[in-house]
Amino acid sequence: MSVRARDALGGRAAIAGIGATDFSKDSGRSELRLAAEAVRAALDDAGLAPGDVDGMVTFTMDTSPEITVAQACGIGELSFFSRIHYGGGAACATVQQAALAVAAGVAEVVVCYRAFNERSGRRFGSGVRHREPSAEGAALGWALPFGLLTPASWVAMAARRYLHAYGLTPEAFGQVAVVDRMYAATNPAAYFHGRPLTLAEHAASRWIVEPLRLLDCCQETDGGQALVVTSVERARDLARRPAVVAAAAQGAGRGQEQMTSYYRDDLTGLPETDVVARQLWRTSGLTPADIDVAILYDHFTPFVLMQLEEFGFCGKGEAADFVAARTLPLNTHGGQLGEAYLHGMNGIAEAVRQLRGTAANPVRGAGHVLVTAGTGVPTSGLILTADDH
Repeated sequence: MSVRARDALGGRAAIAGIGATDFSKDSGRSELRLAAEAVRAALDDAGLAPGDVDGMVTFTMDTSPEITVAQACGIGELSFFSRIHYGGGAACATVQQAALAVAAGVAEVVVCYRAFNERSGRRFGSGVRHREPSAEGAALGWALPFGLLTPASWVAMAARRYLHAYGLTPEAFGQVAVVDRMYAATNPAAYFHGRPLTLAEHAASRWIVEPLRLLDCCQETDGGQALVVTSVERARDLARRPAVVAAAAQGAGRGQEQMTSYYRDDLTGLPETDVVARQLWRTSGLTPADIDVAILYDHFTPFVLMQLEEFGFCGKGEAADFVAARTLPLNTHGGQLGEAYLHGMNGIAEAVRQLRGTAANPVRGAGHVLVTAGTGVPTSGLILTADDH
């Protein structure tokens, strides 16, 4: 796909199956087992057998290699396997890679997966403890000595600038937390099921790194999520109504770093998200007004507001009011703040459920769902549509 022209991928692949483990704070099992459980569940959901799979895609951060998961699941020969870099920014790109393989005839059935013990094992929120020397790691060398050691601290710099530029208070971020928890409260799969949130409770939560409070930060979760991608034609013959990939995109902006892009001209937006947005709108032919549900990556609340603005749902500095007005169903599973932090893969599954009409919080007549991946890093996005065939 070019950032300058419409691509030819839209409508050539679909998500035919979704599967997940339980979401917990202590899974009690290995990350490989979590991956295998999620993959088997996704295949069962699609009505496929392990032998039907000939491709696999995951994150570079995943500890369970494609061939090891294939072996654990009884999958045979693979003609395609791939990994996507940049942490949570990889989520939607796994589906893009799978769709590209299917469209090119390199594979017929591709499984995308992500599994980790992110609470009971390595906790990303604990920050940088040890890093092998690398070119990309050198950028962190300008921030770490000054105490910017964790993802929350990296995001806090941009969040502070956003509030200053638009004359806002941290309550603006609370709007996102409240909406996420509203949906999580009625989602039985969510960690915060039955526990909605008020703005007052958000404001009373402890500071993590000003202006971010505890409830501005996503959970740390143990679990796994898998998705099955195949051609639209084959998906129509399977067990579930397919979610068609109308558009898929990756994006990195000028001056891009991983979470520390402080030398850009403006810190109040997300240029990498703008790259993705332009490609998705161009390829799908859709506009913000056509989107029925938005599943936006919510590792930290400020970046949800910036995503809404980059995608054109509202003007700059207006996203908090937009969220408060409940104009657009947002993170209807509860997001990573309310349901679980599965590096955005559970958000893709929620988009599929919305299009099938099986979501815990269904949006009536949902036909177009926008999904985004991790922000502040090179990122990705999807527009999924219902199959009207």
